[in-house]
Amino acid sequence: MARGLDNHNQRQDILKSFGRDLARRSGSSCELCEASGVSLEIYEVPPVMHEPDFDSCLFICRACKEGIDAVKKSNPEQWRFLTGRIWSDIPAVKILSVMILRAISSRATWAAEVLDDLYLDEDEERRAAAGLI
Repeated sequence: MARGLDNHNQRQDILKSFGRDLARRSGSSCELCEASGVSLEIYEVPPVMHEPDFDSCLFICRACKEGIDAVKKSNPEQWRFLTGRIWSDIPAVKILSVMILRAISSRATWAAEVLDDLYLDEDEERRAAAGLI
């Protein structure tokens, strides 16, 4: 039990060490919806690696985190901003956007249409397919 707690605490410490660089990269705004002036938290884009990886982490707001946690029950319209985020230069933003759009595409024709126009390279497709949310 103590070993698991130690591993968890160590992981959290590594993730916290990414905070300053994530704030700089994101401009202190949500890397999904681009909300600013809100509390942000570090989110690991699935699939979560054994060791925390900066390039698989995003700074996101609470509204986006709650939406991700309940994406299959969420209103697809709340995710319309992702139509622009799938073209992000930040791979984690692009991959998470694709995962969310795939999760809602059966309920939102606009999401399916956006995905039809999208090109993912092999690595992006592998990560998006493996990281089901």
